[in-house]
Amino acid sequence: MPALAASALLLAAGCSSPSSQAEPSSSAAARQADAETAASAADRSLAVAAAPTGSTATATARPGDSDGRAHRAKLSVSSYDGKTRRAVISSDTAPSSTPSATSSPSGSSSPSSSPSASAAPHRTAVGDVIASAPAPGAPDGLLAEVTKVIGETDEGTEVQTAPARLNALLGDDTAKGSVPVDPAAFDIDELLPDVDVSWSKTADVHMGPEGATVPLGSLRLDVRADLPTVGNTSASAAASVSGFVQVAPQVDFRYGGEGTAAAPASAYLGVSGDWTSGWSLKGRAGASTTPVRIPFATLHADPVLQVGPVPVVVNLDLTCYIQVSGDGRITVDVEQSLQGDFKAGGTFGHGQGWTPVSSSDMKSTPVRTSVTTAGSVQAALGAQATVGLYGSVGVVADLAPYVRGEGTGTVTGTDSVFDADGSWAVYGGVDLSGTLRLQLTIFGTPVFQRDIPLGALHREWKLAGGGSPS
Repeated sequence: MPALAASALLLAAGCSSPSSQAEPSSSAAARQADAETAASAADRSLAVAAAPTGSTATATARPGDSDGRAHRAKLSVSSYDGKTRRAVISSDTAPSSTPSATSSPSGSSSPSSSPSASAAPHRTAVGDVIASAPAPGAPDGLLAEVTKVIGETDEGTEVQTAPARLNALLGDDTAKGSVPVDPAAFDIDELLPDVDVSWSKTADVHMGPEGATVPLGSLRLDVRADLPTVGNTSASAAASVSGFVQVAPQVDFRYGGEGTAAAPASAYLGVSGDWTSGWSLKGRAGASTTPVRIPFATLHADPVLQVGPVPVVVNLDLTCYIQVSGDGRITVDVEQSLQGDFKAGGTFGHGQGWTPVSSSDMKSTPVRTSVTTAGSVQAALGAQATVGLYGSVGVVADLAPYVRGEGTGTVTGTDSVFDADGSWAVYGGVDLSGTLRLQLTIFGTPVFQRDIPLGALHREWKLAGGGSPS
C-alpha cells in the first residue's frame, strides 16, 4: 500500500507538470515574438518579386500614419481619366452582416461584426497616396496622390489626383531585385511581312520557324528583309539581311531608403538580359552616309514588381530594327553569330545625383566571309529599349550589334580565299547608347534640368581580313 500510494503521487505529479511548465514556455515564446517583431521593425528591406499574373494589387500610404509605411489595401481603381486625372476608387470589401475584415484608413484590416461597419466603404482622404497595378483607364498602372474628394458614385469614391513619388510609399524601406519578363507577356506588332516570333516558358512553348530553338524564358524573332540596291548594272546584286534576335530581358530595380527628408539615399532602374543573334548581310546596299533604320517589330509589356506591399508597374518597350549605311560600292556576303549580355540604366546616389550605367559583353564568330570590289558598308541588327514606371519613361537604351566590311583597291574572294590588288577587312562590333529621362524623378529624387546621355559604349573586333596594302 505505501508503494501504491507513492505511485499515485508520482502519477498525479506527472499529470500536473505540463500546466506548471506552460508558464515558462509561454513567456519564452512571448519574448521570442517580441524579439522577432523588433528585428522586423529594424530590418526595412522589402522583397522584390514578379506579381502574380493578372494581379490587381493596390497599396496606400497616408501622411501621419503611426508607422509611416505603405499597406496593401482592399481597394481598386475602378476608372481613371488621364486628361482630368480624376479616378474612382472602390472598396473590395462587400457588405455583410457576418464578421468580416474592413479596411482601416491606413489600409490594414481589422475584424468587425457590425453590419454597418462592414457596409461602410473605405473613406479615401486628401493626402492618400495610391499605387495600383494596371486598371481601367490606367493601362500603365497608377501612382497618384489624392488632392480632393469629389463625392460618392455607384462605383466608389470619385477623387481628383496629382502625380506622386515612390518615396511617399516606400519611405525608409530598402528594396533590390531583378525580375525576368515573361516572354508570353509581350504584345508584339510585326512590322515586316517576313517576321516569325517564338518563345518558351515553363509548361508553355510557342514556336515560330521550323527548327528554331528557344531557351526557357527567351523571346526570339526571325526576320528577312530586302534592302535598297544600287542601279541595275550587272555589278549590282540583290541586298538583304536575314537572321534572328533572341533576348531574355529582365527589369532591375533598387530603392535605398530615405537619405534626407525629401529624397532616397539611392535608386536604380534599368534593363538587362542575355542576347543571342545569328544573321547575314548579302549584296550591295544602296548608298547612304546616314544610317537607314528599318524597324521590323515592336514589343510592349507591363510587368508588375511586387515591392513589399507596393505594386510597382514597369513599362517595357522594345523596337527591333535593321540599320544599314555605306557608300554603295562594296558587295559583301557575311554571316556571323553573336552571344553575350547587356545592362543599361540609371543609378542615383547622394552627392553625384543620377549617373548612367551601361555595359555589354558580346562575343561573335564569323561563319562566312566574302567581299567583292572596294568600298564600305555597315549593318546592324539591334533593339531599342525604353523602361519606365507607371507610364513615365525613365531610361532609353539602344543596343546595336553590327557587322562592318571595307575594301580598298580591287578585292574579290569567297570563303576567306581572296585575290586582291588591295586589302579588305570585316569587323564585328556593338554600340550601346541611350538617355536618362527627366521622368526618373518619380523615385522622389531631385529634378534634373535636362535629359542625361547614357554615354556611348563602343567595342569592335576583326572577324576576317587580308589582301595586300593598296
